[in-house]
Amino acid sequence: MIYKDKTNRGFAVGAFQDYYGHDCSIQKSSLATEDAIWFGVTDAQPKVMASDAKKLGVTTDETVGWIPFAIPKEVLLHTQMHLTREQVAEMIPILQQFVDTGEID
Repeated sequence: MIYKDKTNRGFAVGAFQDYYGHDCSIQKSSLATEDAIWFGVTDAQPKVMASDAKKLGVTTDETVGWIPFAIPKEVLLHTQMHLTREQVAEMIPILQQFVDTGEID
């Protein structure tokens, strides 16, 4: 289910979760030169294998599985696509085929 709202700047935004429960959104962009949207995962939630934690400077008692990996605030991760109307229009037939058939070929 997509929960529709407005950003604090008045732009339409829809919040939802993907199959794995990750927070995602679709939002009208503030781009002034053409219509666009932001679409994707809200937070990258970076993780590393516990077996690699020590060599990456992560202190943990875990020995197996994925553990959170703190990204420095000075690092930017792109988690959302910035799409124009034309780009979305190119995607619609592919998405509709997936809705209809479960395939994207």
